[in-house]
This record gives sequence, structure tokens and C-alpha cells, in this order.
Amino acid sequence: MEKKYLIVNPGSASRKYAVYSDGIEIFRTHFERENGGFVVAKKNADHEEKIKISEREFDESAEKTLAFLIADGIIADKNEISAVGFRIVASGDYFIKTKLIDGEYVKKLTEVQEMAPLHISAALSEIQKFTALIRGVPFVGVSDSAFHATMPEKARLYALPIRFGYHGISVQSVLRTARELIGKIPSRIIVCHLGSGSSITAVKDGKCLDTSMGFTPLEGVVMGTRPGDIDAGALIYLAKKLNLSPSELDEFLNQKCGLFGLSGKTNDVRELIALSEKGDENAKLALEIFAYRVQKYIGAYFAALGGLDLGNYP
Repeated sequence: MEKKYLIVNPGSASRKYAVYSDGIEIFRTHFERENGGFVVAKKNADHEEKIKISEREFDESAEKTLAFLIADGIIADKNEISAVGFRIVASGDYFIKTKLIDGEYVKKLTEVQEMAPLHISAALSEIQKFTALIRGVPFVGVSDSAFHATMPEKARLYALPIRFGYHGISVQSVLRTARELIGKIPSRIIVCHLGSGSSITAVKDGKCLDTSMGFTPLEGVVMGTRPGDIDAGALIYLAKKLNLSPSELDEFLNQKCGLFGLSGKTNDVRELIALSEKGDENAKLALEIFAYRVQKYIGAYFAALGGLDLGNYP
């Protein structure tokens, strides 16, 4: 029997699942909020569809995905899953490598939860769910920072703690696709991962030269609910002016800024485009700021790379 591997990608605003067999994706689900409700996009080898779901079904996306897998005949039973891989967005040297998930791994992931709360809380929740749903198979934490370990020190270091970078798994996927399409990986590439969480990465000869996210996933371009690059002095001012504790400031920066804070309405680019077309100036401004910040990073990395052979927007 061919081995089947389940990949779990708990994002900051969505949940994605995929099953691979022999290195080929044979099934995928993508749960997200859309137009004030919840949907799941489901794809297998023969069919692709988008289904409206309830909030409860969104919260139970892991169980729903396993039910889809059985209903679509991908597996006859959940015990046919040979291993489960989880995308892990976490700071620290411990998480720079892909590792088996055990008690120590979960303990250390919990300890650094404050570094990337939107991602780590989601990852811990998914690990807990699948621990109850699928027993006796390896769980693997796939580092989202491993690809960026090749950054030179001039790009990697702050005058404070080190930078780790994120979305490395996405960048590696783009490089594989480039090799498949054109037969090689071009020497100088800029990869733009644009979603609720966004980052820009400069790739030189297949290795990370620099990337926009840093010690945590807060740094870089403006994102759905995160501000991206911001003057450190502004954070001190905000904490004092709004009388915010460190925990409250952390919540504010992760959940109330970015496109949501600029528009005052939503962090969904599709909704912002619709609002902008109806004359909403705040929505229009949010989109303009987002595009401008992306352009700035592309320009900076064009200079750092000394030119460009390929740009990609996954």
C-alpha cells in the first residue's frame, strides 16, 4: 500500500491541509473566512469545489478534512495516514530545523508562544487535535525558518537578537516549481508570499540572501492585522499613551493593525478591493500602502541581488 502523508498548515487566518503520496499532492483543503462567512475549498485529482460551511465546521477543520478524505476515497480509514507534518512558525535555534514532535517539542513550542502568537497557538491546537484523532504515527514539525538559515550575518543580525525569517516552506515550493517549469533555478529570484501574513525573500543561487520577516512574523511589509516595519520608538509611545501592558501591546500589534487597522473594517484584500471600488477612501489607502511597502522591498532586494532573473508571487 502506498504511504500517504498529511500536511497541516495552520496559518494566521486560515487552515490548509494536503495529502501527498509518492511526493505528489493528491488532496487539498483550504478553510478560510470569506464575505463574512466561512468556506472550504476542496481539491482532489478529479474534482475541485468551494463549499460554504458553518463557524463550527471551520473550528473543526481537522475532523472535517479527515471526513472528506474518507468520503472522497483517498483513504478508507484515518489509520492509513503514515505520518503528519505540521508547518511550524516559531523563533529560536531549536526550531530552525525540522524535528519529530514529542513532549519536549510541545513544551518548547509553548514556551515561545508569545513570539508568534497567531501561528503558534494555531499549531499547538492542531497538534492537540490530531494527537486525539490519529494515533501511533510520527508527527513532524516542519520548520518555516530553515530555508532562511543561509542568510549572511550582515542580513541576519540586528543590533539585538538574531533574525529567523518565515514562509521558508513557501519559498522552497516556488524554487521547486521554477526548476520544473524552466529546468533550473535562476540565480537571482525575489519571491513574494502575499496573504494575511506576507513576506518578501531575496534568493541567490538557491539560498536565502535576505527576507522581510525577522525575529517574529511582525516585521516586514504591512499585513492583514500586523503593521510590518515600525519605528521601535512608536511602540514605546503607544504602550505609554494607551497604557498597554506588554501582553496587550502584543495583542494590539498582532490583531488590530495592518490592513485592518488602516481600513477600520477588514483585513481581507478581496473585501478591501470591493470597498475601494465603492469609494471607501480608507480601504483605498490601505491597499496603496500595502502595494507601496511591497514595491519598496522588491526594489531593495533588486539592489541587494545586483539584478533579477525571476520574480514570483505564489
